[in-house]
Amino acid sequence: MITIENDYLKAAFKTKGAELSSLIEKTSHTECIWQADPSVWAYHAPILFPIVGGLKLNTLHVDGKTYPLNRHGFARISEFEVEVQTKDSVTFLLKSSDLTHAVFPYEFEFRMKYSLNGESLKQEYIVKNTDTKPIFFALGGHTGFRVPLSTNEIYSDYWIEFEQSEHLNRYLINSEGLFTDETEPVLVYGNKIPLSYDLFSSDALIFKQMESRSVQLKSAKSPFSIKVDFPDFPYLGIWAKSGADFVCIEPWIGCADHQSGHKDISEKEFIQDIDAGESFSKHYLISINR
Repeated sequence: MITIENDYLKAAFKTKGAELSSLIEKTSHTECIWQADPSVWAYHAPILFPIVGGLKLNTLHVDGKTYPLNRHGFARISEFEVEVQTKDSVTFLLKSSDLTHAVFPYEFEFRMKYSLNGESLKQEYIVKNTDTKPIFFALGGHTGFRVPLSTNEIYSDYWIEFEQSEHLNRYLINSEGLFTDETEPVLVYGNKIPLSYDLFSSDALIFKQMESRSVQLKSAKSPFSIKVDFPDFPYLGIWAKSGADFVCIEPWIGCADHQSGHKDISEKEFIQDIDAGESFSKHYLISINR
């Protein structure tokens, strides 16, 4: 287990998936991250790369060729190396290999850099194109937060609060995780979504059109709130297993396929591309407020 800390926070990570597995507020010793009960959901905060969401028939199309690639990509199950570590930061590195070429036909270096600053954890996604041609990719976060955070609370004491008043429709996905043409209203000029165990009975709440660039996880009974700032990420997913004591807040760049059919990776919705030798960097922040 890899750990970093400062005066306020202590974070721990696994080299598998470069996954955040613990974020502790040191004054109260409060653990903020879901502790990955394998009977419910075996992840803490998986990294999504080089796709977000599902592909039709779990198949990636690149320049007329097909590759088998499962939902959310391979980063979350890949072994990263620790490239640099200090007391309050760590950078994990995943390079293209024979294993990645079998599902994603590009040369790349993918880094996850985590750094603590005060009561915030910065998560930076860095992609370098080491190929001789442009590469295409999507990426995102999937952090699971414990709910409730305190023993005197219950799940329904909590809500997700948007930075601004929003008129939001969720974009619906089918049982294969693919988008349909349907939407459903969730907020009508409001900023709070109350949590309940049946909120995600039809899968994730996926938002593509938001004014807000941050959300908070709050409770009227708790001294804590958790804020996620995602200035670089246009889409947001909110999800939990029905009946489970966590909620995932998921900033995304890119999203799942539509149920209607395949597209080449270069034509996928909000896909990113970088030229040979170039790099891409985006970040979001998790802050623990008291």
